[in-house]
Amino acid sequence: MPGRGRERSVPEESGPPRRAGEQAAPERRGTTRGTEGRTPRRSRPKADEGEADESRRRRHAPEPQSRRRPGVTARKAAQYAALHVQELTGEPAEGVTSLERSEDGWEVGIEVVETHRIPDSTDILAVYRVDVDEEGELVSYHRDRRYYRGRADDQ
Repeated sequence: MPGRGRERSVPEESGPPRRAGEQAAPERRGTTRGTEGRTPRRSRPKADEGEADESRRRRHAPEPQSRRRPGVTARKAAQYAALHVQELTGEPAEGVTSLERSEDGWEVGIEVVETHRIPDSTDILAVYRVDVDEEGELVSYHRDRRYYRGRADDQ
């Protein structure tokens, strides 16, 4: 038959034969299973890397205890102080009137309604001065002043 003398070469494929309509899986070159994107581990640093690692450690090392002020934040100190006053007086805190950092912790002013009356403008309120340490524990507590809600004086 004329024209049949030429045969077209078909590239050979490696791997299992495909079914009609199936595409070949993409080739994976130079990778092995489970090691993609990983950096190989070294057991010991090279001699020139030791100095750089040491200086990096010193830069990111925590400060000595004497310079740092760990402990509670201002918000937590106020919450602890209000809780201590409530436990000691049996009355819930009405609010925080002052908050100041001290050498050993926090000084907090807590306002409490000591006597509820009708009308509310005649309630008797008190301000308690509370000292809490860096962990929020009670150091000292005393009543600063008492006053009627409707007759707050300027101090």
